[in-house]
Amino acid sequence: MELLDAHLVPAVDGVAYGLLLFVVAAGLSLAFGTAGVLNLSHGTLYAIGAYTGAELSDGTWGGLVLGLAAGTAAAALAGAGLSAATVPLARRGHLAQALLTFGIALVGGDLLIQLFGADELPVRVPGALDTSVHLLGHRYPAYRLGFIVMAVLLAGSGTWVLTRTRVGAAVRASADDPQMLAATGHNPRAVHTGVLAAAGALAGAAGVLGAPIIGPGPGTSENVLMLSLVVVVLGGLRSLWATLAAAVAVGEVQTLGVSVLPELAPYLLFAAMAAVLVFRSRFAEPAAAHGSEGQSADPVTRLRRLLTERLGKRLGARPHEAPAQEVPAQPSGGFGAWVRGAAWRRAAPLLVLLVVLIALPGLLDSYSISLAGSALALGLLAVSVTILTGYAGLPTLGQTAPFAVGAYATANLADAGWTVGPVQIVLSALAAAVFSAVTGPAVIRARGTTVLMITLAVGELASAVINQFKSVTGGADGLVGFPATRALWGGEEMADESELYTYALVVAVVAVAVTLLVLRSPAGKLLTGTRGAEARMRASGHPVGRYLLVAHICAGALAGVGGSLMVSVQQYLSPADVGFEIAAFALLAAVIGGTTSVIGALLGAGLIVFTRDWVAGSWPGHGPLLLGALFIAAVYLLPRGLAGLRGTPRPAAPLPLSTGKAAP
Repeated sequence: MELLDAHLVPAVDGVAYGLLLFVVAAGLSLAFGTAGVLNLSHGTLYAIGAYTGAELSDGTWGGLVLGLAAGTAAAALAGAGLSAATVPLARRGHLAQALLTFGIALVGGDLLIQLFGADELPVRVPGALDTSVHLLGHRYPAYRLGFIVMAVLLAGSGTWVLTRTRVGAAVRASADDPQMLAATGHNPRAVHTGVLAAAGALAGAAGVLGAPIIGPGPGTSENVLMLSLVVVVLGGLRSLWATLAAAVAVGEVQTLGVSVLPELAPYLLFAAMAAVLVFRSRFAEPAAAHGSEGQSADPVTRLRRLLTERLGKRLGARPHEAPAQEVPAQPSGGFGAWVRGAAWRRAAPLLVLLVVLIALPGLLDSYSISLAGSALALGLLAVSVTILTGYAGLPTLGQTAPFAVGAYATANLADAGWTVGPVQIVLSALAAAVFSAVTGPAVIRARGTTVLMITLAVGELASAVINQFKSVTGGADGLVGFPATRALWGGEEMADESELYTYALVVAVVAVAVTLLVLRSPAGKLLTGTRGAEARMRASGHPVGRYLLVAHICAGALAGVGGSLMVSVQQYLSPADVGFEIAAFALLAAVIGGTTSVIGALLGAGLIVFTRDWVAGSWPGHGPLLLGALFIAAVYLLPRGLAGLRGTPRPAAPLPLSTGKAAP
């Protein structure tokens, strides 16, 4: 009884917190499950409502009602605008949507700070609710009890509209059979816009009512988004009651769990999220969502493919290739043939980039040289993302986890006196590879959006570990003051920016060269085949799972090398250097370059660092706005990345990220 009495208030807080998350997650679930939009700006919609409600709150009922109306309308309008922004990406899968909406979140967050300030806004609630009441012998805030009632009414009315009205029937039909919906006279585009507006309205209303609980301020939108994703994953997309139960469970972990199990609470949510996703992926056929073989083609396409293969066999050529007699003769061997051949055309961009990188120390100041070194470290991370996303077909938002393993391994090795660069690189890569070997089996079975969510959970779990194990990571303060790296045995510690940059360049060149050799070897072709024709490879007896696991381990080792370089170049390490934002930047760099272009990933990383640190330095306080604009521009203007500007054909089938209506 004493235990119940001691934890009563946190338990009730958990209910209120959970109901708040339920209202937000219901909108996120509606957007993804019905409109098919993976909206990473949903937390920003909550922030719009929270900031608007806080600004209009004056301690009266009229202020609360006005704030609720204005905040809900503003978020609904933003949701409708999001519909217009995502419609052109309907055929490009959820990866493009995720990057676009993340960019919109960066832009929206910056604009909110410019409008309302960087400090957390106070929220003035009506006097009748700004007091406490007796609850089983405890004093408890009246507003939170009132919020529980308001959230239940809001959830009940939304459920009734969705399940008992014609509008709800049209919404459900748009998810199940949009063609039939159009045949009944409804406009699927209008329903799509209405669904996202309704999702925005739910987030905005939750923001207004929940502002006294999760107040408007820096970090609010990201925190709400992450918790809402956990709720949607745990509850699924099929049942609002399951979503409600998941939301209350998450709320209890965030309040009661912190008071009862403070050491374990940071890990529980994302560990549960990863476990649920991995469990669900065991019941899905991997080939069904991996590569073009898994996509159900229409009968005409299947007939054309069959005739092409039969004709190719009769003419002695492989399927999808021209007959042998139509292929022009290749030049004879020798250096001249190499210069005129495709090998030179592939190598030329790399050689040009290498020449430019070698010349940079003589052209830039010390600060810009240090930024170039950071860009090389981020570039290796982006290349590791390219290996998984472009070649293995496993889009990832969690490569910062092995990146962090390599970074913290190098910092701790240096602090222990192991300052020789090659030793740090090898041991950091080995540590990251071991980490990827442990997490790989949970990733390689899943496909599409599920992979994004699993890797996101892995990345967030790594962030929780970083914040908890202060003796190894320094916690939120990070690590600083460890000895600088020495390039070779017997050498001096590198302190000059040019020396550090040269060291980073040599390591990056070796790492990229090894990566390219592997990707263009028979092993690399097998990896590409697992993405483009997984069903056929499985039928041929290839151990696809083993190929993907090896790719995951190698990509993790490469990310670990990047993390080691980052620590050596910047001489400090903080959790922000290995957080979710860096994971999104690495994925964007891979997309900017083209998801199968190694050199494109390096250029994309350089563009991101240039925008984040150099351009933003000329316009202080607007870094997120510039980066958000870069995200948006890259999604719209570079659908195939920089590699697509050369007019070369795609080396593999388009990356599908939509896996049906299953929960992400």
